[in-house]
Amino acid sequence: MYGHIVIAGGGQAAVQAVDTLRRKGFTGKLSMVGDEPWLPYQRPPLSKKYLAGALERERLLIRPAQFFPEHRIDAHLGRRVTAVAPRERHVRLDDGLVLPYDALVLATGSRPRRLPVPGADLAGVHYLRTLADADRIRAECTAGGRLLVIGGGYIGLEVAATARELGMEVTVLEMAERVMSRVTCPELSRFYEAEHARRGVRIRCHETVRALHEDRASGRVRAVLTEQGTEYPADVVIIGVGVAPADELAKAAGVECENGVVTDVHCRTSNEAIYAAGDCASHLNRQYGRHLRLESVDNAFEQGSTVALNLLGTATPHDKLPWFWSDQFDLKLVIVGVSHGYDTVILRGAPASRSFSACYLRGGELIAIDTVNAPKDQMAARKLIAAHVRPSPDKLADPAIPLKDTF
Repeated sequence: MYGHIVIAGGGQAAVQAVDTLRRKGFTGKLSMVGDEPWLPYQRPPLSKKYLAGALERERLLIRPAQFFPEHRIDAHLGRRVTAVAPRERHVRLDDGLVLPYDALVLATGSRPRRLPVPGADLAGVHYLRTLADADRIRAECTAGGRLLVIGGGYIGLEVAATARELGMEVTVLEMAERVMSRVTCPELSRFYEAEHARRGVRIRCHETVRALHEDRASGRVRAVLTEQGTEYPADVVIIGVGVAPADELAKAAGVECENGVVTDVHCRTSNEAIYAAGDCASHLNRQYGRHLRLESVDNAFEQGSTVALNLLGTATPHDKLPWFWSDQFDLKLVIVGVSHGYDTVILRGAPASRSFSACYLRGGELIAIDTVNAPKDQMAARKLIAAHVRPSPDKLADPAIPLKDTF
């Protein structure tokens, strides 16, 4: 049994790890180091209900304040691990404190990719990742204002939907040929483009940002210029062009990294005393036979639990099927599985009904499904994808046939 376990990170994976360790009987010392000054909180509502002012800060908390002292967890909030010494087995914090460890969990998450163009640092230009980011954006999102979103992924479209419901004029610029192109099929992209347009959001694809222009009088952003020569006026700009794993600590410590901190099925890194979980981790996924780095709350939750169980000596592989969700207007998109490498898409139901699914197959096997307002399909899909089923294409395309009866 380890004497002292240190968790570098203060998000969902970190909290789930310390929670599971205590619930499963770990009696040693636990230290959690989070670089934000607040208690650990949920990030998904930041682009939706919290941004809209419909959710109070206290309701974002993953655990109440008393949880940490009650469970004898030393929470170093507003502090950052600056170095890991794997040979000596200690970490150094930005205030100079040195914490020795018997086992270390890297749950450092991810950070927004920066847009390398002139003017990206102007006042009124934001990235949305933290509670502080959301507070700054919320203060500037007022009815009648002009919001320009750079990036047509989940975050960009969620913010666009929220801002439109707040009464803002909203434009989304996407450099690819369609929105959400990295995660969904063309049929889903076109559906969401049409739904946003129907509500007054302007989506412009094939647009690459060249520069952001300043209003000299105020020092704030006033417009965004694209490589295509169009200038879009804006009072507020939000940049959402993806995230990168926060794996600098691991790299500096000599831990293997490739698109994140590389782990085995038990979430252990190339250093036997160091584990990784959440957005920063690239884990060996046996369902798909390759390493995956997943950016989702569910993945962070499950990996945090898996790390804890393995630290307690229970050999537990992380084999949970990935799933993600996105709320935009009154549409709930749930993605089950990973569609990378699909060769066939079959729609169940008509997009016009606003309740349908897109099923992804590879070599006849169901590997993923996207559901829009179709909870029965997404629940059934989890078992079917995990079982590597080969459904009948004709049955799969018929929404009157339950998904579980399509093979």
